Amino acid sequence: MRPRHPELPRLWMMTDERQGDGLFAAIRRLPAGSGIVFRHKATPNAERRHLFGRVRRIARRRGLVLLLAGGDAKARHWGADGAHHRRPHAPRYGTAAAHGLREIRAAERSGAGAIFLSPLHPTRSHPGAPTLGRMRFAALARTTSLPVIALGGIDRIRGRMAMRAGAWGWAAIDAWS
Repeated sequence: MRPRHPELPRLWMMTDERQGDGLFAAIRRLPAGSGIVFRHKATPNAERRHLFGRVRRIARRRGLVLLLAGGDAKARHWGADGAHHRRPHAPRYGTAAAHGLREIRAAERSGAGAIFLSPLHPTRSHPGAPTLGRMRFAALARTTSLPVIALGGIDRIRGRMAMRAGAWGWAAIDAWS
């Protein structure tokens, strides 16, 4: 039986430069209590920080959890609720990305509170990348006691299917646009 994590959102939006001006409309579509992983990694740092500040103000008003893709120190300095990154063994508050068993184990050792496991399906963010597929995703999700968030080509229907396969929740970019 999976442990319960009532404070961890089940629905997540990953931000990305492709969203452009539609970012704020997408945030408004998120149900209260959802989460945002603010990426915008290609945006110059000063502009990225300004945009993060705007997103943070909206997230606070709407009761959304906001994670910053990057290191813990920057996430704390910018006022995020946590960090989201892939560095194994780093001290962490927040979540970790994983694409297989080795990264799941690294996330567990790091102290991450949840794992974003991807890509479940083909995705526009990583065209041509190999996908896990439903069976492998389900098998990997069962290897950890951490909550698993499904990512990669997810929409509402695929998100519900991922949750039936063992995911705690799901994350997307395009599903919120």
